[in-house]
Amino acid sequence: MTRGDVVRKSARYVDSGAFLDDLRRRVALPTESQDHNSLPVLQSYLSGEMSAALERLGAVCSIVENPVPGGGPFLIAHRHEDDSLPTVLVYGHGDVVLGQPERWRSGLSPWEIVIEGDRWYGRGTADNKGQHTINIAALEHVMAARGGRLGFNLKVLIETGEESGSPGLREMCEQRADDLAADLLLASDGPRLAAERPTVFLGSRGQVAFTLSLDLREGTYHSGNWGGLLRNPATVLANALASMVDGRGVIAVPELRAPEIPDAVRAALADVSPGGGPTDPDIDDSWGEPGLTPAERVMGANSLEVLAFVSGTPDAPVNAIPATARAHCQLRFVVGTPWQELERIVREHLDAQGYPMVQVRVDSTMAATRLSPDDPWVRWAVASIEQSTQKVPVILPNLGGSLPNDVFADVIGMPTVWVPHSYPACAQHGPDEHLLASVAREGMQMMCGLFWDLGELGSTRPGATTAAE
Repeated sequence: MTRGDVVRKSARYVDSGAFLDDLRRRVALPTESQDHNSLPVLQSYLSGEMSAALERLGAVCSIVENPVPGGGPFLIAHRHEDDSLPTVLVYGHGDVVLGQPERWRSGLSPWEIVIEGDRWYGRGTADNKGQHTINIAALEHVMAARGGRLGFNLKVLIETGEESGSPGLREMCEQRADDLAADLLLASDGPRLAAERPTVFLGSRGQVAFTLSLDLREGTYHSGNWGGLLRNPATVLANALASMVDGRGVIAVPELRAPEIPDAVRAALADVSPGGGPTDPDIDDSWGEPGLTPAERVMGANSLEVLAFVSGTPDAPVNAIPATARAHCQLRFVVGTPWQELERIVREHLDAQGYPMVQVRVDSTMAATRLSPDDPWVRWAVASIEQSTQKVPVILPNLGGSLPNDVFADVIGMPTVWVPHSYPACAQHGPDEHLLASVAREGMQMMCGLFWDLGELGSTRPGATTAAE
């Protein structure tokens, strides 16, 4: 069987309904990691669905307990063919966000796939059950086409806590770095740039969530009797925020702004245009870092967002000066930003601006990562996808959002190439989540091509040179 044969046959797996059957079983399992009672279901997903699928590949599966108390388990699977062959690590997550059935449109359910034209509705269809079902099925197709061999060594990691911030993932990978080491991470999560455009992304912006708070006194006081005499915490905090990010969304704290965009990143983003979908909002051209394209603003620069601001009783305001104010904020940042120092940076800035009474607390962090678009593995993957789809894929040096790519890039230490099988309007964290059958079909073809081409490498690696060279 040739490469073209296996790519064409993989599309029939989607067309025949076999892919839908696999996905229906998996979507029916309510693997909600944000529900603390879901651990038995998470465990069952790994020991049942995932282990059965990976054992069909001849992989040896192990369920690994989370080193963080209360965290969901992990599955690690190995299939070793030869020490001289490349090793690929495939990642996915079996957990989903809360189903929220009461918010879904009439006739839809988070735990049952409903088909409407090209859309397959159900929780996890896009994030991430549909995506890792495609990848595991593609491995099975390639192995069958090669007579029971892949032509490379395979490692698979499935976690069950990604939608809860991946608790324990870093610690587990630190403990098992040698066990998970590979030449390449090839994984699928997140959306394509657009449904019709195959996409490769190489990392993600990081994020630091932090809270600014002001507690001035016990109780509230009448605004007529005390207005003009008592400091208003909402007013103070609003001005403190305005000193950090201005009314055009430009960050005013120098250390929190992004470094210069590298030439390779700028070149990769030159033909990228975010948004434009039927449900996407209009982009505000005058918002964010000046002098950059929209793609550069969301993937090459930093943004400081105020996610929530609370003071007093917003739904039932009274004539009283509030006692407290809270602002929940987030810095999205690219590689090269001193994010580990955010608390110090913000503290020093607020003190210098005359707001020593505002408290700063860092709530959660995730590092930024970015593989160079010039990396040989990137060129290899792009060429493979182009051959399978007859389309030139979009290369995103990093997503605008965040995912735990730093665990693979920094902790384990490997190049990371992500090939997503979703699209921006999939409603992945809201009601009516769905997968496009057309994207799933093309995703199957891309992944079969990629895994076939991995098996063609033999003992070589992209970019490797011999001593004679």
